[in-house]
Amino acid sequence: MSMPPLPGNFGRAFDLSSLTKPKVESVSSSTALEATVENFITDFVSISKEKPVVLLAYSQRSPASVELRDLMAEMSLTDKQSWLFGGIDADAQPQLAQALQIPSIPYAIAFIAEQPLALFDRPYPQEQIAMVIAKLFEMAKEKGLSVEIPEAKEIPLEPEEAAALAALESGDYSGAAMAYRNWLQRKPDELMAKIGLAQCELMVRISELDPQDTIKQANQEPASVEKQIKAADIEIAQGQIKSAFDRLINVVRTSDGDAKKLAKEHLLLLFQLVDPSEPDLIRARTELASALF
Repeated sequence: MSMPPLPGNFGRAFDLSSLTKPKVESVSSSTALEATVENFITDFVSISKEKPVVLLAYSQRSPASVELRDLMAEMSLTDKQSWLFGGIDADAQPQLAQALQIPSIPYAIAFIAEQPLALFDRPYPQEQIAMVIAKLFEMAKEKGLSVEIPEAKEIPLEPEEAAALAALESGDYSGAAMAYRNWLQRKPDELMAKIGLAQCELMVRISELDPQDTIKQANQEPASVEKQIKAADIEIAQGQIKSAFDRLINVVRTSDGDAKKLAKEHLLLLFQLVDPSEPDLIRARTELASALF
């Protein structure tokens, strides 16, 4: 199994100048600490001068992201809070999520000595997350923080997995996708390879798209299946699951022939990127069946 790479963007800039008190309140029932516009600096960024701080952007619309939040909160408690964990409800704290340049849900970001570091953008098993945390402690020590580096058990990599991670670290999504395809050729039922391939192919498709312009064009031309597909890709990457699904279901419902087939096939592809228990996915499957028949 692979460990999420730590990108080389330590010290990435973020803008807090426009933050004001959010209008939406979180409905989370988790015991995890929650980062808000009001406490972000004092309760999280400032603490990063003493120990690593990890934040996870999640949404109640994504059960997988909520489960990941709860897992990481428990891991922090188990480690006696030698590193601080906090959740960011992207729906209740949109200004904070925007200021931190959160591109999708879930999305983990760390702070060490008040400097940000992007971590990973998908759910991972506890063992892999523990390896990431251990690396954060190494970086914290290098930055002069008085911390003890925890031991993390190394997990053997599949050869194709190693190739995919190497490609991802250099930003080569096409190369990573090819590695995942090779892995699936050898192990057709490997879930990590299926998820990795679907996500890499999505990143390749949206890599040169302007999100706002793409969605604007799609809204102006609802009959264009190509534009709806591009907009749906952007929305899925941003965690706007319902909007993405509704967009393509509408195409299936109102078109025929090749356009209908193309929208249906792409919608089925996007289904693979969403937690099977996600209510919006369950609803979308039902609505797709209704639109087809």
